[in-house]
Amino acid sequence: MTIQDAQTQVDQWIKTIGVRYFNELTNLGILMEEVGELSRIMVRKYGEQSFKGEEKDQALADEMADVLWVLICLANQTGVNLTEALQKNIEKKTLRDKDRHKNNPKL
Repeated sequence: MTIQDAQTQVDQWIKTIGVRYFNELTNLGILMEEVGELSRIMVRKYGEQSFKGEEKDQALADEMADVLWVLICLANQTGVNLTEALQKNIEKKTLRDKDRHKNNPKL
């Protein structure tokens, strides 16, 4: 699936099963919630905190997909083509950071 395919599929799902998009500010809040849920798993799996009993069954991939879903919703609502945006972002980072990380003695 391409990023554009994902944007199209999410849009179709929202318009048929989801009825309509939540407004942009609501989706921003939902995105923050989903990032928090992803963070909770990452901190427990890779950080120093331990899982609570019921948390062990939470899937990292599913939480990442939730974050991506809401981000795609926001992109669709605001007219952002994520394929183009990501390509431009990669180009920006490549130009800006082409030597930065290689020359970083911390790395």
